[in-house]
Amino acid sequence: MKRKIYDKLIEWKSRNGESALLIKGARRVGKSYITEEFAKKEYKSYIKIDFNDISDDTLNLILDNLHDRDRLFSYLQLSFKTKLYERESLILFDEIQLCPKVRAAIKYLVADHRYDYIETGSLLSIAKNVENIVIPSEEEAIELEPLDFEEFLWAKGEDMLIEYIKECYNTKKQLDQHIHRNVMKLFREYMVLGGMPQVIKKYIETNDFNIADREKTNILTLYRNDIAKHAGSYTLKVQNIFDAIPSELSKHERRFCLADLEKNARMRDFIEPFSWLQDARFVNLCFGSTEPSLGLAINEDRTTIKCYMGDTGLLYSIAFTSIEEKTDVYMKIINGKLEINEGMFMENIVAQMLKASGHKLYFYSKNSSEKEDRMELDFLIPKNNITSRHNINFIEVKSGERYTLSSLKKASKKYSEQMNKAIVLHPDNLVEKDGFLYLPLYMTGLL
Repeated sequence: MKRKIYDKLIEWKSRNGESALLIKGARRVGKSYITEEFAKKEYKSYIKIDFNDISDDTLNLILDNLHDRDRLFSYLQLSFKTKLYERESLILFDEIQLCPKVRAAIKYLVADHRYDYIETGSLLSIAKNVENIVIPSEEEAIELEPLDFEEFLWAKGEDMLIEYIKECYNTKKQLDQHIHRNVMKLFREYMVLGGMPQVIKKYIETNDFNIADREKTNILTLYRNDIAKHAGSYTLKVQNIFDAIPSELSKHERRFCLADLEKNARMRDFIEPFSWLQDARFVNLCFGSTEPSLGLAINEDRTTIKCYMGDTGLLYSIAFTSIEEKTDVYMKIINGKLEINEGMFMENIVAQMLKASGHKLYFYSKNSSEKEDRMELDFLIPKNNITSRHNINFIEVKSGERYTLSSLKKASKKYSEQMNKAIVLHPDNLVEKDGFLYLPLYMTGLL
């Protein structure tokens, strides 16, 4: 399965071993698969050390010889029956969070310079996995997200279609209406499936939503097991937040209301559990900004938060967990024949796509007794090339054909000096009208 991260791996390899590469990401997002494919294609040989599936004897021999590299490499070649070639071989450390001492030793392995090193892992930022070690500066980190819509189209064999979409976006030209309808159908299919590689693989192989959904259910079970095992003193709060995500997103404003979890709950008591979920890559957090200007991080309001599922397909599975037969439900959703609260799913997929494009998530909300001052913008993202003015794109997400844009209109007027573009993401075709840019939802990843 083709992934965009592969080009980043090639670029890292071209720097000839100046650093080890750490690939972070949620469970089942495809870290092990893509790194092993890379190792097979780009190196003369490789050794994969999976710390989730390693004997005690092998582990102890590795740990005992971390500072005697000659002996370590000799042992690895004998143990894995693989010859290592200087500057032509790769050593993979899979699930590195399970062995912090090896991660700490990366400094010395990189300095040795005989081989290249890639580490993969989940829950890497969780405190218990980094305590008592110094994170090596020789470690370069990148994150693997669930498949984005472009990668989904690649998996479906629709390479030419994504190029046509990009051309229309760049020229601000409408897609042919027939093609647009087909793309929206594919986009809804992507939404209900999500971006977990094994889920998409199963669906493409079987064309069966029920089989794909069982894969998603397994992932959700794994997530909940991780929470119970690794969240420590935050376990109950983390569980409660995770279970409440669908109901909180179903509300009109999508903001997380702590009072739904605990009476008199305060954000200062919950910010660490929220951060735990984000560090585990189970969710995408979107913080309020007190001002829709370039200093989004400076104006971050950590008491106001939206909590999106990291993968929208998982959100669908949670929302419809009581329905055993998923095919009919999902087909009705794909064809727009089922009345559901689509807004929560559309906003979740936009958050997911913006995050995958490298954006940190912010929104803007202002309450006021004056009607003209009351407004809420779903997302704020900076433009690519910063100038002295007009640096922030104001984004609203709409799930239906009929909607109002009162907040976007008010914000565009009040914050005209800060605003670059007023963007509406909706199910319809591309159009520029009255100073607003209306984009089909599937173009979100191009922003």
